[in-house]
Amino acid sequence: MNIVHRPRRLRNNRVLRQMTCETHLQVSNFITPMFIVDGENKKNPICSMPGIYQFSLDRLSEEIEEMMALGLEQIILFGIPQDKDEVGSDSICDSGIIQRSIRFLKKKYPELYIITDVCMCEYTDHGHCGIIDNQSVDNDATLEYLQKQVISHAKAGADMVAPSGMMDYMVGSIRQALDDNNFTSIPIMSYSVKYASSFYGPFRDAAESPPQFGDRKSYQMDYANRREAIKEAQLDIAEGADIIMVKPALSYLDIIREIKSTTHIPVACYNVSGEYSMIKAAHEKGWVDGEALMMETLTSMKRAGADIILTYFAKEAAKILREKE
Repeated sequence: MNIVHRPRRLRNNRVLRQMTCETHLQVSNFITPMFIVDGENKKNPICSMPGIYQFSLDRLSEEIEEMMALGLEQIILFGIPQDKDEVGSDSICDSGIIQRSIRFLKKKYPELYIITDVCMCEYTDHGHCGIIDNQSVDNDATLEYLQKQVISHAKAGADMVAPSGMMDYMVGSIRQALDDNNFTSIPIMSYSVKYASSFYGPFRDAAESPPQFGDRKSYQMDYANRREAIKEAQLDIAEGADIIMVKPALSYLDIIREIKSTTHIPVACYNVSGEYSMIKAAHEKGWVDGEALMMETLTSMKRAGADIILTYFAKEAAKILREKE
């Protein structure tokens, strides 16, 4: 008997396609980035990221309640302080913008899961991710500030910390600081594989954090490198990372797959601002179906191996997924 294989049999109708679908996005996969600014009655549109805003604390509830109604219960906070200085003092201050935000949100929404970005770039007047010495980021001096930052976040009530500066031994230093101060249950989601990417441009508008001199290529990764990504991930796991992240996501699906295949802890990816803005801009031009392309790209990240996706599309994607339930 001559058997003819016809894969199209399983594509004939919607029910069959759903039954045999290999990759499923869920609302619980998403983490929503949020930008918090000092002041009152602020909902500042970010011109390079349509639909994304900077919020002051008194305007934050309208956004949080809309998100939670969609089942989005996890956020990552980025702070934009009123005053910046050479050492990012606001980032380690108990009255800093992030610390106040955590306390406000935990009091009003105790069920909300709050992750904090741990870095210096949003708080320094030079825009780099650490302490500057002779026009260069001093790795080990920066670690001391990151330790102070995570302790202040933990004391304010953060559920998870996410170091993003790509400093050597940042995870080990943060883990030690948390454990020494009785915050042993707070997990670390490390930006283990963060490339020096041109996809970050709109984020720097949102976080008001472009470097004032040079670039970040001396501490963020060369986008041509794959083996180095595995090394960075393995080092962070050895230092105590609970979740590791690849950033950006869309042009680095091969890296997500590689990290997923070589590690045994959850893998996150960051669907970054440039990826978001490209789809938004092409949709506004009428060149693509933005909604369809959004879901396709998010699914590609999940298919590549990401367990968790940080994305500015979280609300839009959650609405679509909820409608399908």
